[in-house]
Amino acid sequence: MSLAEKQCVPCRGGVPPLAAKELETLASQVSGWTVSNGHHLEKTYKFPDFLTALAFVNRAGAVAEEQGHHPELGLGWGHVDVRIWTHKIDGLTESDFILAAKLDRLPL
Repeated sequence: MSLAEKQCVPCRGGVPPLAAKELETLASQVSGWTVSNGHHLEKTYKFPDFLTALAFVNRAGAVAEEQGHHPELGLGWGHVDVRIWTHKIDGLTESDFILAAKLDRLPL
């Protein structure tokens, strides 16, 4: 099953963030995402104008609500910056990569 087909699992805490080898394996399954300091995922989506970027933010927000996993979204003219991590453990879990894969499936 691909990451995009899975569902995010709420983190209740008490679990360690993913280690380097696990991060590498999952990162290879999401294109264009960067693992920053082993702590969060980042990606910038490019758009031809502000309105198209805003529409993407709205679609991303709907996916985030559906999954119960909420990224930081930075909206600007022609771009949306996305940062994902699991706040409860202050690091990355598989759910972060699942959300990244789901956002990548959204129409640009």
